[in-house]
Amino acid sequence: MTSHTDHEKHAHDKPPESEHAGGHNQMDHDANDTHDGHNTHGGHTGHTDHTGHEIMFRNRFWACLLLSIPVLVYSESIQSWLGFTAPVFPGSQWIVPLFSTIIFIYGGLPFLRMATGELRRRQPGMMTLISLAITVAYAYSMAVLLLGSGEAFFWELVTLIDVMLLGHWLEMRSVRQASGALDALAKLLPDTAELIMEDGSVMEHPVSHLKTGDLVLVRPGASVPADGVVTDGETAVNEAMITGESKPVAKAPGDDVIAGTVNSGDSSLRIEVTAVGGDTALSGIMRLVDEAQRSKSPTQLLADRAAAFLFYAALTAAVITAIVWTTVDGFGPEVIARVVTVLVIACPHALGLAVPLVVANTTALAAKNGILIRDRQSLETSRELDVIAFDKTGTLTKGEFGVVDMAVADGVTAGAALAEAAAIEGDSEHLIAQAIRGTAESKELSLPAVDDFKILKGRGVQASVNGHTAQVGGPRLLEHLDVDRPPELVEFADVAGDKGQSVVYLVRDGQALAAFALADVVRPESKEAIDELHAMGVEVAMLTGDSQDVADAVARELDIDQVFAEVLPEDKDEKVIELQNQDKEVGMVGDGVNDAPALTRADVGIAIGSGTDVAVESAGLILVKSNPLDVVKILKLSEASYRKQVQNIWWAAGYNIIMVPLAMGILAPWGIVPSPALGAFIMSISTIIVAINAQTLRGVDLDVS
Repeated sequence: MTSHTDHEKHAHDKPPESEHAGGHNQMDHDANDTHDGHNTHGGHTGHTDHTGHEIMFRNRFWACLLLSIPVLVYSESIQSWLGFTAPVFPGSQWIVPLFSTIIFIYGGLPFLRMATGELRRRQPGMMTLISLAITVAYAYSMAVLLLGSGEAFFWELVTLIDVMLLGHWLEMRSVRQASGALDALAKLLPDTAELIMEDGSVMEHPVSHLKTGDLVLVRPGASVPADGVVTDGETAVNEAMITGESKPVAKAPGDDVIAGTVNSGDSSLRIEVTAVGGDTALSGIMRLVDEAQRSKSPTQLLADRAAAFLFYAALTAAVITAIVWTTVDGFGPEVIARVVTVLVIACPHALGLAVPLVVANTTALAAKNGILIRDRQSLETSRELDVIAFDKTGTLTKGEFGVVDMAVADGVTAGAALAEAAAIEGDSEHLIAQAIRGTAESKELSLPAVDDFKILKGRGVQASVNGHTAQVGGPRLLEHLDVDRPPELVEFADVAGDKGQSVVYLVRDGQALAAFALADVVRPESKEAIDELHAMGVEVAMLTGDSQDVADAVARELDIDQVFAEVLPEDKDEKVIELQNQDKEVGMVGDGVNDAPALTRADVGIAIGSGTDVAVESAGLILVKSNPLDVVKILKLSEASYRKQVQNIWWAAGYNIIMVPLAMGILAPWGIVPSPALGAFIMSISTIIVAINAQTLRGVDLDVS
């Protein structure tokens, strides 16, 4: 058995990568403040609130859009295209430049400030390129206005800024909506709790003032105010908002409950508080998700590098355009116009949305399926895993004793024998008794009435069943009663012994009627999970401190490829290294407590069943439920998320690959030279496609078919 020692939990912490390197992700700071746009998130523990950014971009978008209407109406190009003439009055010639200047300052200021931060760090990227495009367009247009020569880009400038503001507003809204389910979790916590006083009276008490050790009453329909342990009462609790489990979970004295879950039964619970405030599972989940939204995956870093590359590529394209067209036609307003067009069209807004929107939707989809992403690189690497090593106890098995097999003598039915044994063990608190009763309950067996219960010290228990004297116990009971076993029970016991299983017997009136093999119960989902992993081409290994016989028995039952038995917790990471030395990408799945070294050593560490132990720092991914099938979900989510990110990067890059050469004039001999307006329109289409493609990730089905 694996020992679960808390002091090993933080043995090999793996701090998440929490610094945004790319300019676009600096939206985590309000662009109106005095910061340079660089967000290191140092020491931040709360969930990132994008509401302020969303409102800021929304307000600026609508204001600039309204101010753009006069610019469009009084632009000569628009009037010519649409065949109308705007009313002329004294000063009407200044409408276009005046309103354009207001839009440039008010709408463009957030981008200019964030670009300043990029340049200070000498990391030009998306914000720098956006700022370059609108600044060049504005400066050129003002020069044309003052010099009276050439065609100004005022209307193209304002529409470009409008599109940029709209895109950032949509992104912030998408991020907020993706995080909405998690934000709603915090709202599930009640403001007050019913505190049970020492004299037994109940009074309302602010949840914020609860402390460890307090006793609270949770009535039917009420939310659990803090993490705790049930001390009295039996009911069902809806944990769907935390674990994704649709069925209410039965709770009885000794069971853990999580803050924010709801008493959906018809009985009250008395709960002793074990964690409050920032120490609760809910708070920990919010912190983990916040870290996930900030951490960088390789694909996200690729998008940042692509933006930086695009900045230099745009400058290079602009220089080449200037040189070539100056050589061909001589330097003049037309050359400058083409250079400005190149810089305006090269603005990479869709590229900036390509990864962040997928990240936001991936985080939401993961949380919905009970997967907490602490480190985004771990999720992205999951699709490349060659082998997944599972800790046995508490992961592939339930970590609790149960009846795993049984045999009966001639003339005895298995159900009747198990029901009788469970009834005899009814008043015993021994682990064997609990295992037999638990198995009978899971099979919903009707138990016979018993009386005259007594404990046979060191041998078992005895009771009277329907007038017959019956006992349940191990080999020493048989020796004490001088009972011979029928051949079928002897053979069964020998096979169970070879598997390292314990065997107890049901004896009635001096005859052995049944034998029960007890062992750590294999989770019913484990076999299906391993079959799915095999179907995906992933090998499965098992690490356990149990004997080789016990490990081999579980491995045969689950069809596990490699078995490492009799492994001490502190040596599990060596087995991970052994697998890695076979040139394999290794994922490690453990309980997140005593498996910390192995979780850290693995290419991807997955802590399973740690929804209430959110202090786990050694795993990149954390599963709220103790369900091995969720490991399959991780691999599916990893592949789907990566596929969407790559698709979006190509959609965004495709816009620039096509439009920049056109803006340079590669098709000018055939009369095809796109204007900045056309470039802005196509860019908006590209942005919409990227946003829609990211949203489709929410429809991905992660369930095992």
